[in-house]
Amino acid sequence: MKRDAFDTWSLAELDAVESTLDAFVPVDAPAGLGEAMRYGVLDGGKRLRPLLVLAASNAVGGRRAAALRAACAVELIHAYSLVHDDLPCMDDDVLRRGKPTVHVRFGVAQAMLAGDAMQALAFEVLTPDDGSVDPALQARLCALLARAAGGAGMAGGQAIDLASVGHPLDEHALSDMHRRKTGALLRASVLMGAACGTTDERGWRALSDYGSAVGLAFQVVDDILDVTQPSATLGKTAGKDHVHNKPTYVTVLGLDAARAHAETLRRAAHAALDTSGIADTEQLRELADRVVERDS
Repeated sequence: MKRDAFDTWSLAELDAVESTLDAFVPVDAPAGLGEAMRYGVLDGGKRLRPLLVLAASNAVGGRRAAALRAACAVELIHAYSLVHDDLPCMDDDVLRRGKPTVHVRFGVAQAMLAGDAMQALAFEVLTPDDGSVDPALQARLCALLARAAGGAGMAGGQAIDLASVGHPLDEHALSDMHRRKTGALLRASVLMGAACGTTDERGWRALSDYGSAVGLAFQVVDDILDVTQPSATLGKTAGKDHVHNKPTYVTVLGLDAARAHAETLRRAAHAALDTSGIADTEQLRELADRVVERDS
């Protein structure tokens, strides 16, 4: 896929996701909760996870209504995790997506509730009662998302991350942490998109491998950008991992080796698609490239 064609597709899909999230996230939740929720999820972020859902669904002829709901649900889970990660009891950060974090803007208690409400809303989005998503598919999507977000996935990875402050980790332990903390939700994004269509065992396994490679590559590049880009470019506080004495791919491997590792993971993602037997994977290939080549 030519990059201009990809840009046209992705911009249209980003608009669709934004407008759908705008419709889903309530304005009128009580006592200002809706305002805090909308502040935390709308008008910001790369929306990589929704794009992975939609690209994977396109590759396997997925149902559009289900895929768009899955794209919004996974973004709600991601946004809730950022709101909670930024809290003083976690990473204690004041900048996210180029603006003050939710707890800075609305207070710690309201930020906690906004994250809780976004997590619940994600599963509400996946379970409409209007017949637009078959109940069996609703259950499958909920299972994929819950497993990626829970103790075996994102939450478990965050627990390891907090426990690792000030402690050395080898590459194996670091990768295990990030396959959970960051990679699980990115992999689930791909598989949720795939679940909206039809795949055989070979294609499902290949898309799972692709999602795992992209998920880890995203974190490797994040660690690189944390030491090579200013806060203004990142939209979040640069250098905070060093300040908090957290192990990263740069501290464990070194900067050059971390860059090489990201390239290896990009090739692994492409190789997985080569074995998938799926006819059109160009959007997924381009997304893998952009994960590795990004500068923010």
